[in-house]
Formats: sequence, structure tokens, C-alpha cells
Amino acid sequence: MNVRTLSPLDRLLVGLERALETVAGNPEAARPSPSAGIDEAELDDTERRHAAGLMRINHTGEVCAQALYDGQAALARSEANREHLLHAAAEETDHLAWCAERLKELDSRPSLLNPLWYAGSYAIGAVAALAGDPVSLGFVVETERQVEAHLEEHLQTLPEQDQRSRAVLARMQEDEVRHAENAKERGGIELPFPIPGLMQLSSMVMKKVAYRI
Repeated sequence: MNVRTLSPLDRLLVGLERALETVAGNPEAARPSPSAGIDEAELDDTERRHAAGLMRINHTGEVCAQALYDGQAALARSEANREHLLHAAAEETDHLAWCAERLKELDSRPSLLNPLWYAGSYAIGAVAALAGDPVSLGFVVETERQVEAHLEEHLQTLPEQDQRSRAVLARMQEDEVRHAENAKERGGIELPFPIPGLMQLSSMVMKKVAYRI
């Protein structure tokens, strides 16, 4: 059976569809939420707002991860690397769905600026891909390291009794560590100064804004 090769236009249309699904759709997880079976905790208004703010940051982070992987996959030099990036993006879709579900449970919503975060991250992913697969994979390594660190921070600052949110973030953290290790094993390089610092600075801005908006 012949397998049709996607043209650049096909890939553009698929990319637009994925962008709409990520930003405005209702993503479905392939894996059950880690919070399944855990009772909802009693949270006061302050605790609920704080937990929602943290989950909104993580939801936005997953929007950015989808965009980064989509941008990298669209211009990946090798088909093997493209497939690797798309597989990782599929797991990030689980994270996106889990965070969206948790936001609803906390009577909150995603960031209103998610279209902007998606566009910026997609552009970064595309530029990284143009620099070659080792640099592109290096971006994955550095991104996942920074995500792992902020997930650890959130696990420390979540209301102690909010075990449903905690279970989601702990599973996400495990996946991010694995994504970083896989990208490094496939040839991801250490990004030169000052790229990691700039990535961290942009992440700090995103977190401060997404917590509230």
C-alpha cells in the first residue's frame, strides 16, 4: 500500500488544525488523568485561586510545548526526528488535557493569552529546527529541564491538601524528565550562552502573566 507524502501545503493545514485544537479546542488525553480516584480536597477561596493560578501556568506551558514541538516537527531535517517530536507532542497533549480538566474542577479557565503564547513558541520551534536537528533537540532538553524545575516549585507551593493537582503535576514531571533524556540521547546539544538564560527569562514573564490572565 502506498503511503502518501504530505506536501508543504498539507503540513501547513495540519499545523493550523493542531493550533486551533491546542488553543481553542477540547484536547482528549490518551492516558487517564493521574488524579482519577483521588477525592477532591476542601479548599478555601485563597487556596483555590492559588491552585488555579498554578494550573493555568502549567496549562499555558503545555500550550507552549505543543507549539514548540509543532514548529520543530514542521521543519525537522530528518523524518526520524520529526516522528520523535510528534510522539513527544502526543504525550504533551495528555498534559494539556489533564490541566484543562483540573482548571474546570477548580472553577477556573485557561490563560486568555494562549494564542499569543502559541504563536511565539511555534516561531521559536521553527527557528530551532532551521538551525539543525542537534540544536532543535537541544531546545527540547533545555525546555524540559526548565519545565521540570518549575513543576517542582509548584509541587512545593500547592495547597498541601490538593492531592488531585499534585498527582497531575508529579506525572507531568516524570514525563518531562524522560523527554529531556530522550532528546539528549538522540543528539541534543547544550545550548550556548545566553540562550538558556533568555529562555528562563521568557518563562518567568509567562508564569507571572498566566497566573492572573
